[in-house]
Amino acid sequence: MGFLSVLSFAHKLVAERLGNTAGVPAIAVDATAGTGADTLMLALTAGAGGQVYSFDIQQQALDRTQERLARYEHPDRLARTELVLDSHDRMAEHIPVELHGRLQAVMFNLGYLPAGDTSVITRPESTLPALTASLELLAVKGILTIVLYPGHPGGAEEADAVQDWASSLPTSAAQCIVYRQLQRSDAPYLIAIEKKQV
Repeated sequence: MGFLSVLSFAHKLVAERLGNTAGVPAIAVDATAGTGADTLMLALTAGAGGQVYSFDIQQQALDRTQERLARYEHPDRLARTELVLDSHDRMAEHIPVELHGRLQAVMFNLGYLPAGDTSVITRPESTLPALTASLELLAVKGILTIVLYPGHPGGAEEADAVQDWASSLPTSAAQCIVYRQLQRSDAPYLIAIEKKQV
């Protein structure tokens, strides 16, 4: 059996957090809706009592996400899901104040929309503020996952900026890990961050 893909490993880490909320309704964010794969996973794992917020700047991405959710054969098992047409760096404005500091998971899958306009990519100038907002929105022991794609134009610069940001977090505030194939510098990789304190 081989290693998990970076996306599968991100899903595994997040599912473990959302599945251990001790009776508290699970609340999660997909900061980059894309094709909706992460949104569906979050909605399914959070369950009928949970809440998921899914962000994208492209209506096409939200439409594809909505279609994926609608195709799921047991919609009654999914968390309430709000699709938001806005940049992820404005997520705190769309999530009710009473939920700030209570999220169990935030997922980022950076890059561009597959089979979409590949000139529209995530960029450090919005991604880094979004990551900072995510940490503020997370509960203690909440998890932040970031899948990075250094192989496309602009991807390596964003990956370096995100890695620098994560490396600069004080160990008293967060614990960071990297999951990466070392033989290919352009391979996608994962940074996962656990919040340690408010």
